[in-house]
This record gives sequence, C-alpha cells and structure tokens, in this order.
Amino acid sequence: MRWTRNIRAAALVTVAALSLTACGGGSGGSGQPAAPSKGGAPIVVASFNFTDSQILAEIYAAALEAKGYPVTRKLNLGSRELIYPSLKSGELQFLPEYQGSAITTGFGKDPVKDAAGEHDQLAKLFEPSGISLLNYAAAEDKNTYIVKADLAKSKGLTSISDLKKLDKVVMAGPPECEKRLPCFQGFKDVYKLTNATFQTVQEAGPRVQQLNSGAVTVIPVDSVSPLVGDSQYVALKDDLTIVPTENVVPAVNKKVLDARGADFAAVVNAVSAKLTTEGMRELNKRVDSDGEVAADVAKDWLKQQGLA
Repeated sequence: MRWTRNIRAAALVTVAALSLTACGGGSGGSGQPAAPSKGGAPIVVASFNFTDSQILAEIYAAALEAKGYPVTRKLNLGSRELIYPSLKSGELQFLPEYQGSAITTGFGKDPVKDAAGEHDQLAKLFEPSGISLLNYAAAEDKNTYIVKADLAKSKGLTSISDLKKLDKVVMAGPPECEKRLPCFQGFKDVYKLTNATFQTVQEAGPRVQQLNSGAVTVIPVDSVSPLVGDSQYVALKDDLTIVPTENVVPAVNKKVLDARGADFAAVVNAVSAKLTTEGMRELNKRVDSDGEVAADVAKDWLKQQGLA
C-alpha cells in the first residue's frame, strides 16, 4: 500500500498469514460439471488493510458474484510485502492495485507519472510473475497536500510552490514521509522549500488536529479522503508533479484470467470504467465517517451503476 498509510505490518503479518493458510479457496467439486467460464474453484480476491482498498475488493468481488463467478474474499491483509508473495504464487489471485505505488513500493522503480505509461510499465514488471493487468480506472488514491482554507485565502496558496510565500512551513507526516520523494523529500529537493521543516506524527487523526490548531502548516492525506472536499481545507496543486498517478488497476493471476476468458475481463473492466476519485471519496466517507459496512456500500454502489 501507499507508505502514507498507518501500516501495522508487524502486528498483521502473523494474523494475515494465518488467514491465508486457514481460509482456503474452496473447490467446485470434481463431480459437478461447470460452465466454461464460471465454474471451478472460487477466485481469491484480496485487499490491503485500509478502507478504500477493502471497498474496491468488495466491489469487484460482488460484481463477479452477480455474474455467476465464485469468489473467496481475503481482505485487510496488510502491506505489499505480505501480499505480493501470495499474489505471485497464485494463492491470492485478484488484487485491486494502485499503479504508482505498485511500481515504487512493489518493485522499487521510478514511475513514468502518467496513467497509460504507468499501466504499461507495471504490466511489464508483473509479467515475469504470471500476473496480468486489466483496464485501469479513472479513480486515484494518491498523496494530496492540504492546508487550512483561511491560511490559503490570506496568503494566496493554491499550489505547493506557493508555500515559498510563507516565512515558515511545517509539514506533519508519518516517519517514512521525511525521506520519500513524493512527500517531504520532494518539498526540499524538487520544490526547493528552504523554509520547510518536518515533524513526525504517526497517526492521521493527530496530524489533522495539529493542522487545525495551527501547529503545522501542511499535511499529506489521501485523495479519496473526505478532507479533500471539506471547505475547511484547500488541496494544493502538485505543480511540479512529485506524486505519481495512482489509478486503481486490477492485478489478476494470468492463469485465472486465461481460464476465465473475455467475459470475466469484461465484468471487471465494466466496474473500472465507473470508478472515479470523487465517487471513492464518498464511499470512504460512508464507511469511515458514517459507519456503514464496506460490503453493503459496495453492493449499493454496484446497483446504482447498473452492474448488479
């Protein structure tokens, strides 16, 4: 997942690994004849351990089930370090990914920073592991930098470059942010913000509190966070493009994709075609703020889109 997330990898590895071992994919039963594209063992759909990843996994899983495909969910598994080995082995078979982070965190490469180019780049990186990509969505979940709206208005802040207008800039973020180019390192090296300092604040809630109190100037949030659309804040334009595109893209085991055929791909691509950043922001709000269940939100969205 993206490194701005609050990753509890150490605590989750044991739990998730046990889940992967104990939660079998099931089988269709050798005595039961199966339809050419929809029988057989369930397709194992996975997610990272944050809200929109789980919602996306539920959306794709429910869309497949609505068309008759058997699915097993293995959600909230943790980071790429845990998930990728199981994805490459075929134990996990379907993962909604984020293109830029998959390239940088999953493979340690520099993304080309446009959606189509990243799709081609990531497809080539996954290919030796027997993993294919389907169509990417317009929806992105990427680092976005927000400041308080009153400060933005009084100082004329619309882009990250505009932070040069301030005497002092304090960014609060998770510890990884300080040395990452798409975060504070980019503020220093690319934006040349010599007036900027970094403060480690691990959890997202306290970072927002620090911003609201005026103790810090700017914080990174996810583009699907409800804070981005909140009138109390202004999302600064990344005018020098330190953050890669993070379009959602289904990564699918190639053997599964080949076996399931064009109808399977069409179901998945139809979902991706409807996903938007604004829509994901609303779905996240329904789960994180309103307390709805991700699976219910996913099914409701599919009905609204005419996909279930």
